[in-house]
Amino acid sequence: MTTVTSRVLDTREAIETRRSIRKFVQEPLNQDDLREILRLTSLAPSANNVQTWRFAVVQNKDLQEKLQEAAYNQGQVSNAPAVIVLYSDMEDVLSNVHDIFHPGMGEEQIKERAERFRASFEGQSVEERGAWANAQANIALGYLLIAARSLGYDTVPMLGFDPQKVRDLLGLPAHAHITAMVPVGKRAEEGFPHHRHGLDRLVRWY
Repeated sequence: MTTVTSRVLDTREAIETRRSIRKFVQEPLNQDDLREILRLTSLAPSANNVQTWRFAVVQNKDLQEKLQEAAYNQGQVSNAPAVIVLYSDMEDVLSNVHDIFHPGMGEEQIKERAERFRASFEGQSVEERGAWANAQANIALGYLLIAARSLGYDTVPMLGFDPQKVRDLLGLPAHAHITAMVPVGKRAEEGFPHHRHGLDRLVRWY
């Protein structure tokens, strides 16, 4: 059973206190907490339960420095005690498509649904279905940020990097879409408070 060492924040507090943090306390992450963050993230929903997301967890400083170079020398990559590279792999999903369906459906229904699901992507290119998978992985990204904060950790979601260099450094397949690079740790700065549009600008009521 996972042992969580940090005080757990409720959902509202985690959302309201989340900041984009780029300077972190220089101490290793508790590995039980890290695994719990990933476990909670893996509970994110996805269309047909495809679960396209995968995680590359980097806690090696030499590799982090190389990832920092691939991220246009953004210092938070090597300053954080860990970096989670969230990516999607639709080809792995299609190769193991039976795994996404609940066993409670029964063998025949799983077989039928798996065949129908696979057929729905056969006419698409690897890039097209990879883009669809990446959209699903973005749901997990939101979960990751809140899950980390709920356990008292901080993050900054990064899209500024060279995807091919990151794939090469981590040995990821060429078809993988990298959703985000996410440094994780305890904040060593407060960061800016939220600056968001009001609901009157964002919402239409019908």
